[in-house]
Amino acid sequence: MDIHSFMESHYRHFNAGELTRCTNSLIEFLNADGQLVLALAGALSTAQIGHSLAPSIREGKIHAISCTGANLEEDLFLLIAGDDYETVEDWRGQSLEEDQQLFERGMNRVTDVCIPEEEAIRRVESMMLEVWKEEPRLPHEHIYALLDRIDPGPRAKSSWLIAAKEMGVPILVPGWEDSTLGNLFAAACIRGDLTVDMMRTGIDYMVGFANWYRSQDSPVGFLQVGGGIAGDFPICVVPMLNQDLGAKVPLWSWYGQISESSTSYGGYSGAPPNEKITWGKIGVDTPRFVIESDATIVLPLILTCLTPPQ
Repeated sequence: MDIHSFMESHYRHFNAGELTRCTNSLIEFLNADGQLVLALAGALSTAQIGHSLAPSIREGKIHAISCTGANLEEDLFLLIAGDDYETVEDWRGQSLEEDQQLFERGMNRVTDVCIPEEEAIRRVESMMLEVWKEEPRLPHEHIYALLDRIDPGPRAKSSWLIAAKEMGVPILVPGWEDSTLGNLFAAACIRGDLTVDMMRTGIDYMVGFANWYRSQDSPVGFLQVGGGIAGDFPICVVPMLNQDLGAKVPLWSWYGQISESSTSYGGYSGAPPNEKITWGKIGVDTPRFVIESDATIVLPLILTCLTPPQ
């Protein structure tokens, strides 16, 4: 039994049922020539989401990506230094002293996996410093320039960044400054090695994304993984165009959200979809789904159903 059939047979109610309904609706939306924007929060790149996301991109199921600076850089870190990562098996029982020992060894822990400081971060820093000096670019464009100069090796197949570059999928990285590479860039500016105008900004991203949205002839849907700026920034392009610019563009035509945050008042990550109606993002008739579960479990299932084996 393939994964999609398994879900339809066994995932019938509650969060499981919502996952099945969301997946079926999304497949129907894409089959009707819908375009999908994927928003990635959390640490999904370090969770190796590329194993399911890269094939979906290459199959033409993902049409734009908004991600945090962490997800952008951590796909690159994994690509370059994945063989040097370490797994922490008993991460729930990790003591403060054991975490201190990881710090002293230069192993930056993300739940159950450690990103090596020297092999990943410092190695990328030395390469990016030269790329950053060349010309002002958007954050992901600087990384694309670096990818053109390295041999990614066998991990290229599971790199969603490489897949997005190959397919020409638009990428947005709002708030990129809140990332390891953003910190490195700021430190280089303070040293005098770089100047702040060597990096194009989030306004450049919004203007470019607005042009992309206005150019679409097909309905555009939104799959939000987690909360925060990765989701809030791109979804706001619709009310910005309609309410602030005075243009006439369609509302988002499909909406799905995967989050562990409980529905709450005053918290964006837990805001229910109907609240977005009041902001002019989605409409009363927009298909909308909320799956309250772990995105590292749920998202690969959805993506795999979008790209079933041939």
